Amino acid sequence: MLVFGTRPEAIKMCPLVNELKRRSDQFEVVVCVTGQHRRMLDQVLDTFDVVPDCDLDIMSMNQTLFDITCHVLLDIKAVLESVAPDIVLVHGDTTTSFAAALAAFYLHIPVGHVEAGLRTGDVYSPWPEEFNRQAVDIISRYYFAPTERARVNLLSEGKPSERIYVTGNTGIDALKTTIVDGYDHSDLTWARDGRMILITAHRRENLGEPMHQMFRAIRRVMEEHPDVKAIYPIHMNPAVREAAHAELDGFDRLRLVEPLEVFDFHNFMAASYLILTDSGGIQEEAPSLGKPVLVMRDTTERPEGVAAGTLRLVGTDEDDIYQAFTELLDDEAAYAAMACSSNPYGDGRASQRIADILGCEL
Repeated sequence: MLVFGTRPEAIKMCPLVNELKRRSDQFEVVVCVTGQHRRMLDQVLDTFDVVPDCDLDIMSMNQTLFDITCHVLLDIKAVLESVAPDIVLVHGDTTTSFAAALAAFYLHIPVGHVEAGLRTGDVYSPWPEEFNRQAVDIISRYYFAPTERARVNLLSEGKPSERIYVTGNTGIDALKTTIVDGYDHSDLTWARDGRMILITAHRRENLGEPMHQMFRAIRRVMEEHPDVKAIYPIHMNPAVREAAHAELDGFDRLRLVEPLEVFDFHNFMAASYLILTDSGGIQEEAPSLGKPVLVMRDTTERPEGVAAGTLRLVGTDEDDIYQAFTELLDDEAAYAAMACSSNPYGDGRASQRIADILGCEL
């Protein structure tokens, strides 16, 4: 059984779902979604042609971490008891993953953690994701680490080496099926007469003044560079929207658009000049497309990209973002150094490796 509930999880788990289903002689695959995200989750399921066997549909208006945790934990119990899976696979660091893994643990069902071993070392950054991923790794029996550094993190915590497998990141697998030649979109047509910047921002710890500073820095830089246009697929969180409209409304070279389907978003990334984000998954995806990424966070659980030179951690201070963004627009050598760095996150065959391992272990 694979359990996931958010857009980022779905992007990275759907390639694995489809790989396991291709091996119907080995596996009976059950997909359970929680609906922690609703519309954004459904878009990804449609893109990858994945139909859930079970949908907990837990999302509620103004839901809190308490709501998500309790609803997943209580609602998935009957599903797990009915299906009695040999293993429950969860992904990464969402509250869905934490609660589903905990439910499986309570029922003595083995847990496999896809994208295991990522760490910032600060349990409040990102919040609550750093806690979630550490907690899932305490519960798990199998660890599918995306990188060697993630494996080392797990070993340093005493996880058994024979249960840790370095597979690459399944997010890179997804890109192999979504990027297409000749892709076009009305917003891309608008942006292509200049350098197009792609923006995402949504992290809980950045809400409030940090997010206002991020947006002010972006607007300052763009006002000084008339050849630059930007697309910001704005998150559904009302607090994010309030900050974005307060700082970015009225600037005609920056478009706020509704969240893009994964197929569109991946192709927007491929067409962009550079990306500013506080997301986690984009830090893995963009380097495989040769796109420099400025990470608007104080910490990252993906230091491999920083070490490789594809990512730059710039924090949330307005002046720091302004300086880094300006440098990449004005300094061709600095831009080229990031754009030409190698991708440390895999070769697009992580799902195949995980399926091979499960075939031997189960």
